[in-house]
Amino acid sequence: MPKKAASKKRERDPEGTRQALIDATVRLMLQQGFAGTSVDMICKEAGMTKGGFFHHFESKEALGKAAVEWWGQMGASFYNAAWQNTAIGALERLHQMLDIMSGFTMRKDENCVCMVGMMSQELASTNPVMQAACAKELQSWNDQVALMLAEAKKQLKPATNFDPKAVAWFLNSLWQGSMLVGKAVDSQAMIRANLKLARTFVDSLFDK
Repeated sequence: MPKKAASKKRERDPEGTRQALIDATVRLMLQQGFAGTSVDMICKEAGMTKGGFFHHFESKEALGKAAVEWWGQMGASFYNAAWQNTAIGALERLHQMLDIMSGFTMRKDENCVCMVGMMSQELASTNPVMQAACAKELQSWNDQVALMLAEAKKQLKPATNFDPKAVAWFLNSLWQGSMLVGKAVDSQAMIRANLKLARTFVDSLFDK
């Protein structure tokens, strides 16, 4: 989760000001959702005026969309260690990705949650702009995982003729659902257990 930035002369740093608003939005919306977070709350958290807010974003919705996009980019920066690791085979890259995901559950005093998943659950049926933003990020993750599965299918002997895109969506759903349930039952260990099962499932797709 982004850390709270110190209040400075942000008017001289428009990119820094914009990012401070995004960081504040992520922190607040992860805690209390989109509907429970007001522009006034975001401004207070970011240490700026509403005038500064509307200089960068035309609405809370526009800022929420930017926050979802930032979250996707942040996540990709972690996953790229596996996604772009050409030194190992595709199945090993999938293992590495699952290890990275499991690592998200080991952060002290911080639940493993996803901005994209939370906004999808809250807004997908009521806010087309946010629904589209969340769908784009979920699709981006899926595309990367499907690509690795397709490469593994070429490199190894499949045990069954699986569809890489369908399996990627299954893993995507398992990941998002596990974070949701893990938060509800206050168990990061449950998420890790599900990821171990996911690894076993992926391995079962190939003859060894």
